[in-house]
Amino acid sequence: MSSVETLFTVIDESTQLLQNEFSIPYLEAIIHTGEHLFYQHIDESISETSEKRLQELYKYVNIEQYSNEEIRKTMQLAILKGMKEAVQPHHEMTPDAVSLFIAYIVTKWTKGKQSLRIFDPVVGTGNLLTTILNGLPKNIETSAYGVEADETLLKLAYVNANLQQHQIELFHGDALQPLFVDPVDVVVADLPVGYYPNDEVAKDYELRAKSGHSYIHHLLIEQSVRHAKENAILMFLIPNGLFEHDAEQLQLFLQEHTHIQGLLQLPTTMFKKEENAKSIFILQKKGKEARAPKEVLIAALPSFTNEQALSQTILKMDRWFQENITT
Repeated sequence: MSSVETLFTVIDESTQLLQNEFSIPYLEAIIHTGEHLFYQHIDESISETSEKRLQELYKYVNIEQYSNEEIRKTMQLAILKGMKEAVQPHHEMTPDAVSLFIAYIVTKWTKGKQSLRIFDPVVGTGNLLTTILNGLPKNIETSAYGVEADETLLKLAYVNANLQQHQIELFHGDALQPLFVDPVDVVVADLPVGYYPNDEVAKDYELRAKSGHSYIHHLLIEQSVRHAKENAILMFLIPNGLFEHDAEQLQLFLQEHTHIQGLLQLPTTMFKKEENAKSIFILQKKGKEARAPKEVLIAALPSFTNEQALSQTILKMDRWFQENITT
């Protein structure tokens, strides 16, 4: 059994024990397991029998001996298991291959920077944000921020950040309400799609609907642009049909405030239904150093399992970065 398999087995068995002990969902029990591993201390409210079993389990792992990526991937597996079991619908986690690809783009775009402020307005469990932080060079000083409305997901993000020793400032609440986040260099978000129910809050946005509820994904793009520095890079996972419905306002907003840098269509095989397929949308906020690209980076990405085709795509992207990038 590999060290990662050992870690997953310990996290899974501990979580199941705590799930039964407290009569709580698996996802909530992961939070307790994560805190036990991080603080190396077991809840005092646990029965003596369960405490002994947990102590036996935890002997098998020393969390400090694992890399951040090993911890992230193991936690991701446990969270995915919990999401499948959840009675209440939860957000789907950003596919790992996509998170790694976005991390690659962020690393290319921020090459040479000494410090970096990065923000995810819909941080979920923190998987996308920690993937990016794990991919950045060690010498970059990072400040990271995340907002999440779902309390369970936010606590999972907190545990994820702690175990990977990332300092992420997390906020519980609605990302479209006023935020206490200073302007950042990078925004990343796997955008939820649908209508935003709070028309009163939406009134403060240029991209509010003329009548009825506004699109939450449009408002989040605007909020992200607001919290980005001049020349900042913004990367969103968007539905392929983003510009097919009531998008004239959005197009005008983007033309005024940003330069569209790229649109990378993800393989449709990644999605259960073709209509749920997504793309990576890359924007740069206008500023003195920002320039529209000579040519917008547009590509239909091959399957992430097709290594040869993916390597060729990355080579093309590398050439595009050399010819177009300004930060």
